[in-house]
Amino acid sequence: MSGGFRSRTKSAQKQPSKPARTSTREKAPQTASQVKAMGDKAREVVFDVLLRVAVEDAYGNLVLPQLLRERSITGRDAAFATELAYGAMRTQGVLDAVIRDCSSRPLADLDPAVLTALRIGVYQLLYTRVDAHAAVDTSVRLVEAAGHPKAKGFVNGILRTVTRTEPAQWIKKLSPADPLAAVAFHTAHPEWIARSFATALGVNPTGAGAEELEKALVADSERPVVHLVARPGELSAEELALTTGGEEGKYSPYAVYLESGDPGALQPVRDRMAAVQDEGSQLIARAVTEVPVESDAGRWLDLCAGPGGKAALMGAIAAIDGAHVDAVEVSSTRADLIRKTTQDLPVTVHVGDGRNPGLEPGYDRVLVDAPCSGLGALRRRPEARWRKAESDIAELNVLQEDLLASAIELTKPGGIVVYSTCSPDVRETRGIIDKALTAGAVEELNAHEFTCGMEGVGPHRSVQMWPHRHGTDAMFFAVLRKQ
Repeated sequence: MSGGFRSRTKSAQKQPSKPARTSTREKAPQTASQVKAMGDKAREVVFDVLLRVAVEDAYGNLVLPQLLRERSITGRDAAFATELAYGAMRTQGVLDAVIRDCSSRPLADLDPAVLTALRIGVYQLLYTRVDAHAAVDTSVRLVEAAGHPKAKGFVNGILRTVTRTEPAQWIKKLSPADPLAAVAFHTAHPEWIARSFATALGVNPTGAGAEELEKALVADSERPVVHLVARPGELSAEELALTTGGEEGKYSPYAVYLESGDPGALQPVRDRMAAVQDEGSQLIARAVTEVPVESDAGRWLDLCAGPGGKAALMGAIAAIDGAHVDAVEVSSTRADLIRKTTQDLPVTVHVGDGRNPGLEPGYDRVLVDAPCSGLGALRRRPEARWRKAESDIAELNVLQEDLLASAIELTKPGGIVVYSTCSPDVRETRGIIDKALTAGAVEELNAHEFTCGMEGVGPHRSVQMWPHRHGTDAMFFAVLRKQ
């Protein structure tokens, strides 16, 4: 490589080299190196996080806190680094569109380190109040500290070009003509995800529903408030709120909202009397235990239990009701996490495939929290929207159908199955439920009765939650009774 660009000379092609990346989703066959110290700890850590996300497919929400701790970055520097890193990951599609418009070279030809420095610079120019000179200068210094001094002029030129147009004008200039594509671009989402949300909301993005679609997409980019769950039998939500200074949840009787702070440092969390869990997840786990079942023998099942949050809440309620939960997880590593999360609770963890777990049928209550696209939790993983592909959903549908069929087989006649996903995409929600209903082995109950008064959950008997309506992730669940 020369000057931060991928060489296309014949001599370079003869050397062992990394293949050019054809998309931002493709995993590059290399390891990100740490930028050299340049006297700006906040931007240095942001650069290292974004480069690891781009090159190693790392998870930004895991890497950033780790590096902040390792480098003892706190206070305003930590807050600035968090805003810059999460913002740049979340708006990557917009940033790349601006860079592409200003660059004389295709983005695929740029070294990942150079592209990373450009994304950091463009994000500051478009979305923050950082002085333009500071944004440009620090980005040029970053690319030099990353070992690409010959690319300094290239980076400087692109960022100077960006500064000559107002941020709003950039968005207007690059916005697609199609209304759906335009709202996707304005809210920094791939078009297919915006279409998926519009379908799930039942709105016309070119008509009266355009406003709600935009609200949903905007909320999907806002950092969520931390939700805590008070473990039943150990602590009430009121006690947890008083202990932590939080606010009792609006829907779940176990929920507490925490505006700021490190939940892991809270004494109730350290004492395993509380945990971090989205209020939507709490409602789903609670519904499994609340739906009336005739002659409940106390055999409950969580068929896809990792990482263990719902199994723990079900287990705490089972301890009160004299029931027992079997929790199935295909990954032995995640199974160990579930054991740790559910220790001292009446929960037995089994390592196995939920499609054929080898368990004796006859369960009273079964939860199928099916693996899904995760479109309902994009706000928690800012880079995820640019990694996912619509083509993945068809393969997930096969797995979801098989898991639900297995759950129905394991349920006793008259028992109930709760099917849930952290996705609003109708192919993963109503599509799966409607197919199961067609088979005739189950009937659908009204899940609205088990949301503790939550409104606006959709026109069907199932429940679809939304960040902009309920403050939860965009979770779905349906309740089925075996005939």
